[in-house]
Amino acid sequence: MPTTETPVKLRLWTVEEYHRMAEVGILQPEKPVELIAGQIIEKMSPQRSSHAAAITRTNRILVNLLGEEILIRLQLPIQLNDHSEPEPDITLVRVDPLDYAAHHPTASDVYLIIEVADTTLKTDLQIKAKDYAQSGIPDYWVLNINSRQLHVFREPTQQGYQSEVILSEDESISPLQFPDCVVAICEILPPVIGLENT
Repeated sequence: MPTTETPVKLRLWTVEEYHRMAEVGILQPEKPVELIAGQIIEKMSPQRSSHAAAITRTNRILVNLLGEEILIRLQLPIQLNDHSEPEPDITLVRVDPLDYAAHHPTASDVYLIIEVADTTLKTDLQIKAKDYAQSGIPDYWVLNINSRQLHVFREPTQQGYQSEVILSEDESISPLQFPDCVVAICEILPPVIGLENT
């Protein structure tokens, strides 16, 4: 007689439970993690020099182009919903007079999320892209260091992003909310010479 398998139920953690685990020491600071769609995901560590260079270069260019119109947060939490508190590499958010001292930015505060991918490409393109889309993040970029390309995700739905465009390093792009801000992709990628010592 054939047996039917009972589907495994995944226990999804809430942001409140996630914070509590950190407070009581279950989550250790030397093992960095983030909460994505109710799952605690270990972050890659240590960070490669090419990854750090891409974050630095992108931050510098966006600050120069956008000035005080926005606040740029680097590898800091955003609370997307009750089950997700990721720490994207770069997040462009609305300016807050208290610099978000009272709470982390929420999805409605976010203009653009950028993840820099070297060893995390699959997670960034699949798990995070789906979570960001379901949270209504309008503009999500994945800077693929290894292929020297930029994946641009737009038109979020509950099923995922309806639009994904892959741009090469000799192209340019503007954030959805800031069409006059033109970013050359080659300028946010790490220099080719830096890739020898990643």
